[in-house]
This record gives sequence, structure tokens and C-alpha cells, in this order.
Amino acid sequence: MNASPFGASEPRNILGVRVHPTSYALAVREIVRAAKAKESFCVSALAVHGVMTGALDPQHRGRLNQFNLVTPDGQPVRWALNWLYDTDLSDRVYGPFLTRNLCARAAEEGLTVFFYGSDPATLSALTAALLQKHPTLKIAGTRPSRFRRATEDEWMEDVAAIRASNPDLIFCGLGCPRQEIWVHEMRAFQAAPLIAVGAAFPFLAGRLPMAPAWMQRLGLEWLYRLSREPRRLFRRYAVYNPLFVVGVLAQGLGLREFPTETSPGPLPPKERWS
Repeated sequence: MNASPFGASEPRNILGVRVHPTSYALAVREIVRAAKAKESFCVSALAVHGVMTGALDPQHRGRLNQFNLVTPDGQPVRWALNWLYDTDLSDRVYGPFLTRNLCARAAEEGLTVFFYGSDPATLSALTAALLQKHPTLKIAGTRPSRFRRATEDEWMEDVAAIRASNPDLIFCGLGCPRQEIWVHEMRAFQAAPLIAVGAAFPFLAGRLPMAPAWMQRLGLEWLYRLSREPRRLFRRYAVYNPLFVVGVLAQGLGLREFPTETSPGPLPPKERWS
């Protein structure tokens, strides 16, 4: 699998995870190119939490480092790229906005889209919101999450359902790291880009409020989300955020090296998320 689609914009090592210093325009261009070429093309937008799931788990790190494109979803990840590598990125590439931009391009070019994950009510609200904004968007299908691991039969049912709809773009919103596991495993069965987009579905559906723009610019989205869901998100931010800062400082100061594994090994079917 080609891990660097952008030529000069080679992926950079952030705590062992390869992240592309890219933009919305470049990311959309490359994903649409892969869609038109019917390529299996793995994409994820990683914030601090997503990077740390790879930094702390060699198997998952190897999985992420086989992706074709990993974008800097969070401002701290963008800042790390700029500080460590002088990439001069002016903006992050945020999963919900990448989804929105890709759907706009799909509507323009007649590409079909498929949404996997979340619950039926959110998927219904998502498709309604997208069609209101882009009436020509062709939605090939949707399939909600089971919110648990899939059996082998269930997994193959999902494979068959997505194949039967023949989508050009497949969006997955299972949450990190489940969605990256799903994309990594599903790539062998689909000839289309598979894009892990985190909370994009409820955000774009209007069922979950986004942080104010000023908080997003200052890298404080985590604080806003923590205030909305403290019980669920406290451990994520209290543990991963400090570890990320310490790790990036250690990497930048040359105090520690972070290997970039690319061979995660086979994933047992029982570990496949749905």
C-alpha cells in the first residue's frame, strides 16, 4: 500500500505515528482521485487521542502506519508538525469538515457516498442535512453501528451490503480507535476510499454541538467537549493530553526516538468492531 500520496508532503513521524502535513484541498483531491480510480484507500483524521492510541500500542501503530493518508485533525497535532518539522501548516484537517468538503465534491462530480456507524436516528438526520445542503448528493446507503464487536457472519454481511451499494466513498464513524480498526480490516474488501471521521456524523447531523470557532482555533475543543461529556471523556483528556505534550517535547529535544512500525500482524475476526 502506498503510504505517501503527496510526493513532497511526505508523512512525518509524530510519536511513531505517520501524519501527513496536508491541507483540505490536497486531501480532498487525493481521496477523490482514489475514488475515481476505484482504489482501496485508507484515511483517518487524528487528533491527540488518535495519535496516542498508536503511540501506546505497537500493533495499532503498525495499523495506522499502513494508512494512505492520516491528517492532523487536532490543532495540537498541527502545532507538533510545525514545531518538529517546520511544515508551516496554517490549518488542521478536521474530520467533520473533511467529510463536509468531500460530500460537496461528491455532489459536484456525481460520486456516491456510504455512511457506516452511529445510530439510525443520527444517520437519518445526517443524510437529511447533507441532502438539504447538496440536493444532488447520491447516498448509496447507510448502516448503523452495533456498538460491539462483530461476529464473522455479521462482518461478512456488512462487507456484502457495502459492496452491493457500490459506493465511491465510504465514511466510517465508530470512534477512535474502533473506526481505524474497521477501516484497516475493511480495506481488503472494498475498492473505494475508506475514511475514518470520528464524531463527524452527529456534528454534521446537528445532534452534537461543535465547539465555538475561537475554541477550535486555540486548540481548546477538548475542553469544550469535556464540559459536555465529562464522565466519558475525562480519562481520555486527563491522560492522553499530558502524555502527548511530554512525548512531543522529548521527540523534539532528541531525548527519545519513536519507531514507526508498519506490520501490525493479522487481526483475529473476533476483534473486528462494528
